[in-house]
Amino acid sequence: MSSIDSPSMFGKENYIWMLIGVVVIALGMILMAGGKSNVDPNVFDRAAVYSFRRITLAPILILIGLVIEMYAIFKKPKAKENTELQKNNLV
Repeated sequence: MSSIDSPSMFGKENYIWMLIGVVVIALGMILMAGGKSNVDPNVFDRAAVYSFRRITLAPILILIGLVIEMYAIFKKPKAKENTELQKNNLV
């Protein structure tokens, strides 16, 4: 049996949830980036580095994205996909 004929471990809905999780994690990383001083690069801007966005919001989004990824991995495919696999004797 080649890898093309083998059944997929995840269904279409699982992959959609995985994509949503990756997007949420990427958004959290983007929100966490930055903190450069616009005036002088040698001056430490405490407000820019320790802002609500970087310290609270971004890590929360990353954790939410990881929870979405866990849900996508553990979610069972729908019954229709399971019956199709059983009908083809692939399970």
